[in-house]
Amino acid sequence: MTQPTMNPTSTGFNHIVAFEVAKSSLEVCILPGRECLSIANTPGQVRRLLKREMKRNQSGGLGPMLVICEATGGYERHVLEVAVELAIDCHRAHGSAVRGYAKYRRKRAKTDAIDVDLLADYGRQTEDLLLYHPPRPEQETLRRLQGRRKELQDMLLAENCRLEHASVERPSLERMIKVLDKELKRIEGEIARLIEADDTFRRNAELMQTIKGVGPVTAATMLAYMPELGQLKRSTVTALAGLAPFNRDTGKMSAPRHIHGGRRPVRNCLYMAAKSAIRYSPLFKQYADHLKAKGKSYKVVVTAVMRKLVITLNAIIRDQEPWKHAKTA
Repeated sequence: MTQPTMNPTSTGFNHIVAFEVAKSSLEVCILPGRECLSIANTPGQVRRLLKREMKRNQSGGLGPMLVICEATGGYERHVLEVAVELAIDCHRAHGSAVRGYAKYRRKRAKTDAIDVDLLADYGRQTEDLLLYHPPRPEQETLRRLQGRRKELQDMLLAENCRLEHASVERPSLERMIKVLDKELKRIEGEIARLIEADDTFRRNAELMQTIKGVGPVTAATMLAYMPELGQLKRSTVTALAGLAPFNRDTGKMSAPRHIHGGRRPVRNCLYMAAKSAIRYSPLFKQYADHLKAKGKSYKVVVTAVMRKLVITLNAIIRDQEPWKHAKTA
């Protein structure tokens, strides 16, 4: 799933067009009136329906209009693209958030008709929905290349693990490892050329790499999966990266804080960057040593450094200035 740039907005949508997305069809629920229908999952059908609702909105004075759908691994793209084309506010809902709303409504059954009805109510009643904004074409290309790089890395790791106990299949494994390694290098070359060719990518990548421990891979990952970097508050950027410690307190109990959710590719990459920063950057090493002296476990220390790292990267991109401790740390 791609993660587009997101901007918070207050609730206040009166005219809701909700889509329950399947591969070839769409279940639709429209508020007000709660009209339900099924259409094909094609740009033409979506465009025809939304244009009809725009005319209905104008003639009936229905107020702000929202298109809402769930993330379904890409099958929702026609809904999103047409909504953007027609300049209609659109929200791509996270499945777990909608299921949480269904539990709140005590709806245990799950069918497409029930889901789209709940989705429409979720869009009308939920405050501070995050509106969908499509990524730049270069952003989408970079994200897809980064995704392919990860797939190749996983396949290469699996083949190398099999090689350890191989016998008659060893020649086949060695050939596959050679092919995968060659393709991985080719994809990494494409990523490097794409970043170099785009002024914004190149400038931001150079700025991020002024921190010791942040290399080309980390910079490319942040560019691909955190397009909001430089535009967010500290608390928001750590939450998006999945590095915000959430409280678990009740009564007299105060449980340890745990990070949760966020964007896994960013978090995974920041883990390795944090380990490098602890080793090679005196400033981050000093911070890690301070936490160790307070009795913090290794995982807590690394997670804290990851959080400090993403906050620092956000500030660097925001200010468009190299890290102020680059020469001394």
